Amino acid sequence: MKKHLALLGSVGVLMFAAGSPALAQSPSQSPAPAPAHMAQPSVRAGYQPARAADGHPDLSGVWTNATTTPLTRPATYGDRLVLSDDEVAKLEGETTKRNARQNARTSEQLQKDWSKVGLKPDTLDECRSGSTGAACGYNAFWTDPGDLVMRVNGQGRTSLVTYPANGRMPALVPNPGSGRTAVIETSEASGGAGRNDNPEERGLGERCIYMAGPSGPVMTKTLYNNNYQFVQTKDHVAIWVEMIHELRIVRLNAKHRTDGVRPWGGDSIGWWDGDTLVVETVGYNPEQGVRGGGPRIKTTERFTRVAPDRLHYAFNVEDPDTWVEPWGGEYEFAGVKGNVYEYACHEGNYGLTGILAGGRSADVVKASAGGSRRP
Repeated sequence: MKKHLALLGSVGVLMFAAGSPALAQSPSQSPAPAPAHMAQPSVRAGYQPARAADGHPDLSGVWTNATTTPLTRPATYGDRLVLSDDEVAKLEGETTKRNARQNARTSEQLQKDWSKVGLKPDTLDECRSGSTGAACGYNAFWTDPGDLVMRVNGQGRTSLVTYPANGRMPALVPNPGSGRTAVIETSEASGGAGRNDNPEERGLGERCIYMAGPSGPVMTKTLYNNNYQFVQTKDHVAIWVEMIHELRIVRLNAKHRTDGVRPWGGDSIGWWDGDTLVVETVGYNPEQGVRGGGPRIKTTERFTRVAPDRLHYAFNVEDPDTWVEPWGGEYEFAGVKGNVYEYACHEGNYGLTGILAGGRSADVVKASAGGSRRP
């Protein structure tokens, strides 16, 4: 795949443009302390991070958050956050066996009788997303959500969310959706089907227009392309996301913009708390759904290098219009040797063509039955 290293040459220009709303503003007032529930990193014994030119820890490099551990905890674990070593070995062993089955050469019998076999229900998780059969849009060859359980300070985790204690989203406040702008689908896994009259009516994921998807905040893994390149200066931190090549820019020691513009991905400012980079994001576009939150949602993130190849990430989400209490968690990015590669979304994408063609076929059937071709 062709490397897109040329984009890095333009990061400085992009950072200048994105920072322009704050150029005439003074640095932010004294930053607020971290929310009480946010996890504190465990720096490995004896480790001292490399320093950037301004003396702060150097977060630059390529990182990945690919993992089999889900964002929210399966109910079977209850309030248990940490897995035993035997449980980790079992989970990762099952993944290894599944990968071997999926990567094995297709049998001659299956190649010969594929049309008959294709009529039988498929109950195997061939796309590694939990979907089966026709709901599996990609087989395992195209997906890479991760093979390992997420570890924090060496301990396997049941979920990335650590509070509330059950590792799941808090209860919703009464009528959280009242008075809100309709949310645009921002992920191919969001479940919003849309209409099938025109491509513009389909979701952003189907159209290869991700807007603050895995880049966050909150930054989470997806089915594939879970790599991030951090580029750091004294005034900005740019996070280049492999998925759709989103570029998230954090303005350091600045105030939130006051010009009324609410960009996709929100307005992120950051500051250093000792050796930890703190990022606060508000002002999301009102048509952007952030885990179901509303326009007043605020996310706080903390990035800390804890080992040469590990970057601790803690997150806190607050929205009194949506949830009865804040929620958040932690995980550790793993270092990647290499570069972020081109993500080409449309090549060979016959799914959208099939969806629209199916819609036209449905129109014909409905018209022949005496109904209207359009709802």
